[in-house]
Amino acid sequence: MQTKNLADALKSTSYPGRGIVIGRSEEGKYAVTAYFIMGRSSNSRNRVFVEDGEGIRTQAFDPSKLEDPSLIIYAPVRVLKNSTIVTNGDQTDTIYDLMSEGKTFEESLRVREFEPDAPNFTPRISGIMNIENSKFDYAMSILKSNNGDPSSCDRYTFTYGNPKNGEGRFIHTYMGDGNPLPSFEGEPERVDICGNIDEFTKLVWENLNEDNKVSLFVRYIEIETGKYETRIINKNK
Repeated sequence: MQTKNLADALKSTSYPGRGIVIGRSEEGKYAVTAYFIMGRSSNSRNRVFVEDGEGIRTQAFDPSKLEDPSLIIYAPVRVLKNSTIVTNGDQTDTIYDLMSEGKTFEESLRVREFEPDAPNFTPRISGIMNIENSKFDYAMSILKSNNGDPSSCDRYTFTYGNPKNGEGRFIHTYMGDGNPLPSFEGEPERVDICGNIDEFTKLVWENLNEDNKVSLFVRYIEIETGKYETRIINKNK
């Protein structure tokens, strides 16, 4: 698999949906993640990211316009000890709770499946970053319907040990716009990770479709110490 330019990968489609990027910074000092949400409906676009402890949650920008909170209000990011969990839905809580009981990332997701939003059956995408004893590894998962058939759920987990400097993986819910929306296919795309946290945040935000982008979360975690910096951008202000 060739390494893609992240900016090109982001702007290659007007609607990748929700997306997770995880990787390692160019100089190797930081574990890097980005999570973005997009929206086509007024309900999906009526959101912002807000900080919640060490993580974040989504919140209605205008509560009076909130229609159905079930699939749009959740905690995309939570921290469990040395692990940072990033997902596109309330499976964040499932992973957090079951890993707290001793389950693995993969085992925790076996009790979940794609979203019940026919006819799209949006995939649930998840990532976890583990940093301990100055070492970093991560994993990504996608739970999706079997080619649009909701009677069967396909579960894929991808693990990455000792990630290379300046390299990451990018997974998103959709291959592009459409009706129904086509689910992501294949393994997470290999992409370049470049710049400091502000440069990286700007790169991701500026290359998302202007009409459809809603919010962006970026975190750089120092692998030696576990200390982190976070950036949040919301289109709604």
